[in-house]
Amino acid sequence: MFANVPTVLTPLRARLLLVLAVLLAVLTPTAPGALAAGKAETGTTRPGAEVVAVTRVANRQVDLSVRSTALGGRTVDVRLLTPDGWNPHDRRHRQHWPTLWLLHGCCGDYTSWTSMTDVAETDSLRDVLVVMPEAGWNGWYSDWWNHGQGGDPAWETFHTKELRHLLERDWGAGSDRVVAGLSMGGQGALLYAARHPGMFRATAAFSGSAHPLLNDESVDRIMGFFAGQDNDPLRVWGDPVAQRGIWQAHDPFHLAKRLRSIPVYLSCGDGTTGPLDAPGATSALEADFNRQNHALAAELKRVGARHVTTNFYGPGTHGWAYWERELHASLPMLLGALGADD
Repeated sequence: MFANVPTVLTPLRARLLLVLAVLLAVLTPTAPGALAAGKAETGTTRPGAEVVAVTRVANRQVDLSVRSTALGGRTVDVRLLTPDGWNPHDRRHRQHWPTLWLLHGCCGDYTSWTSMTDVAETDSLRDVLVVMPEAGWNGWYSDWWNHGQGGDPAWETFHTKELRHLLERDWGAGSDRVVAGLSMGGQGALLYAARHPGMFRATAAFSGSAHPLLNDESVDRIMGFFAGQDNDPLRVWGDPVAQRGIWQAHDPFHLAKRLRSIPVYLSCGDGTTGPLDAPGATSALEADFNRQNHALAAELKRVGARHVTTNFYGPGTHGWAYWERELHASLPMLLGALGADD
């Protein structure tokens, strides 16, 4: 009923209406599309990895809960064994520490090294940052083939790109790194050093899967691991015949030339009862990995690697008592490569 009433604006009323219009524009809720774009700009949905929780679990032990794009947006944990004086929140005097990556084996997790060995009490590790990342029950330190589709899980991308950048940006990790692991993690340590030249100054594998293509027994055994937890075994590297190239690209034996320039430590038992075993204990898995490690050592020699240390100690099964011992035996080489053995 006011449609035909003329409106006369004085200069004062015009200014007031202009201010009101500006305020309404500022306070009006943002459209959903604009909100999504805002989140990307602030980093809450950006690609890569981000720490979503931090838990101090023991003296010098901190767990980071990390959300990863490479793992489909899932959150996994990474345990840090921190050096004396570590304070990544001191922005003015932040120190970057030489870094030892310790990789767990199949059926283990990011807590395995601290729960099963004396790594947290090892004095020679008080001057380095030890990184113990989650790698899945049977992740095999690989970006899974997934029948040619790729995608989740991409453990290699998570570790060597997302996590590395995150640790070096925000958590005091330096650019001097070495890597060691057991069993599946031994393969991972060899693979990461070979597939990412310059990333690691030295590598050590304890009872590692060093040549999964050695023979049919070795192939069948690792395929059995791939099938764990009701997984389709072809998701990891595909078929060992049809996707032979992918298998070779994840077989340390076939990457031996890429390990020629750095120190390499290989150790393994022969699967028979050893001094650290219960009476009568044997391990067909260790016997298989023993043959694989001998083959890799011979191939490293053939291609001219000059810094290979082997400890094929004979009797011994696939167990933590040996891996703890071998970690200590390899630390002088690993820390020497970091320049942190003083």
